[in-house]
Amino acid sequence: MKAGDILKKLFMKGTTATINSVITSDQALETMLEFDIELVIEEARSAADIIEAGFKERVRSDERPRSPVVTIMGHVDHGKTSLLDRIRNANVAAGEAGGITQATSAFQTPVKAGDQDRVITFIDTPGHEAFTNMRARGAKVTDIVVLVIAADDGVMPQSVESINHAKAAGVPIVVALNKIDKPEATEKNIQRINGQLAEHGLNPVEWGGSTEVIKTSAAKNTGIQELLDVLDYQAELLGLKADYKGLAQGTVLEAQLEEGRGAVARLIVQEGTLNRSDFVVIGRAFGRVRDLVNDKGQRVDSAGPSTPVAISGIDMMPDAGDKFFCVKSLPDAEDAAHERRRIERERELAAPKITLDNIFEHMGKEQVKELGLLVKADVQGSMETLRTVLGKIKTDEVAVNVRHSAVGGINESDVSLAEATGSIILGFNVTSSSKARALAERKNVEIRLYEVIYELVDDVTQAASGLLTPEIKLEVLGHAEVREVFKISKVGMIAGCYVTDGVVERNAQIRVTRDGIVIEKDRRLEQLKRIKDDAKEVRAGMECGMKIVGYNDIKAGDVLECYRTSTVTRSMPATR
Repeated sequence: MKAGDILKKLFMKGTTATINSVITSDQALETMLEFDIELVIEEARSAADIIEAGFKERVRSDERPRSPVVTIMGHVDHGKTSLLDRIRNANVAAGEAGGITQATSAFQTPVKAGDQDRVITFIDTPGHEAFTNMRARGAKVTDIVVLVIAADDGVMPQSVESINHAKAAGVPIVVALNKIDKPEATEKNIQRINGQLAEHGLNPVEWGGSTEVIKTSAAKNTGIQELLDVLDYQAELLGLKADYKGLAQGTVLEAQLEEGRGAVARLIVQEGTLNRSDFVVIGRAFGRVRDLVNDKGQRVDSAGPSTPVAISGIDMMPDAGDKFFCVKSLPDAEDAAHERRRIERERELAAPKITLDNIFEHMGKEQVKELGLLVKADVQGSMETLRTVLGKIKTDEVAVNVRHSAVGGINESDVSLAEATGSIILGFNVTSSSKARALAERKNVEIRLYEVIYELVDDVTQAASGLLTPEIKLEVLGHAEVREVFKISKVGMIAGCYVTDGVVERNAQIRVTRDGIVIEKDRRLEQLKRIKDDAKEVRAGMECGMKIVGYNDIKAGDVLECYRTSTVTRSMPATR
């Protein structure tokens, strides 16, 4: 088949293409049907795809309950570090061998549940960036989030940010109301904090809601055991299970270069058992596990589900949130890693940046009808005003969703959250840090800064308008009655017609009606002839011959309606 014939068919369907153009699978299928050819499309599978698919289809031969993985989050100075240290010390005091002498990103602590000994795995994220980066790469690591709030202070900007991160990840939240021993931690203040939590969708159990709020004091060792018990109970409700046999898979928590060890990845095993000497592919990195170090700094031979370990033996540093898979050979790991590096390079070159100017084009492909925003403002009043005004920009089809808002400058955590949620960052009377701008450039996240509130609102309204489905306007040009049908060899069925009114245009669309019922629509003319000559149009009172693209079920007496469609851009209702 000649390329020119295919390009002609595409053009007849309204697609202008060249011999080097890339067309969609739907376009290819539809075009080949015009030639009575059934096209079978098979998706190419990369080595990495095959490995991931194998793990998704794994036979779970030894499925058992696993430990919950808990992430600790909270506002600065609310006692997160002290609480973690207290839990760590409880771990050592419980009689486990070895002491923790270095800061680790994850650790395990035992919990007594009745006559059973269980374990909880804690992840200490430095800020929110690692947590968000893992979500941005599709990693589901955390089962429960512990939100630490100081009882002498209350819900603060970073507390709200933590809540938004946890909600976006879709994990349950347990609140640790810390510093309960402080004089300022009065019952009145505690009830005020309960109200703040309820305002952000965390209605305490004490108020008839479902959010557990545990009163703790890291300094006095108060409520620590109760917190662990509640986490264990939450884990039971979640019914967490994993396969303990077979090749391991999991997620990177963080990575760094260490002298004498090279690239070191701190992982959490999620399925299977990771062993020393296993072959691994971790995002773009690969290698053979040289050694396994547990959360106490001890070398171990293996690690099962929910166990945090550090491994060396890989050729480069992976990113937080990268998934790791064990494979059967080093060449398998190398092929998958190199393929991912190539794909990532291509993606970086081709990745479109989501902006307020191109949001319609970007969102339309995903059929998304929501404009996600992350808003930072100079003062609380400005932020609340923006939330109120932006919340009014909505219709039945499109809504503006302020996924996170806070007072202060734009930082790296904001960029990470915007990337993970596909949002655009808007700053009002604030600036962005140089690190945030650099990260935004790498992650293709748009940051827009404003000093006039209505300029911000107008830009968002215009962007949201772009998400509205355009109105289709139909203009009927004329009608033609089929008087006779001719079958011509190598051409097909030709309709001999008489134009009864208006005009029939060569490039317009055709609708076929039979006995007053529409039987075919949105067709194009392949040929329009007046006597023997090609014609651009034929007017009322004249005879003509028509050949409809891909349609031969034409009969005498049918009426062909010629029409033209156009799209009319719609606008969101004014908010002022």
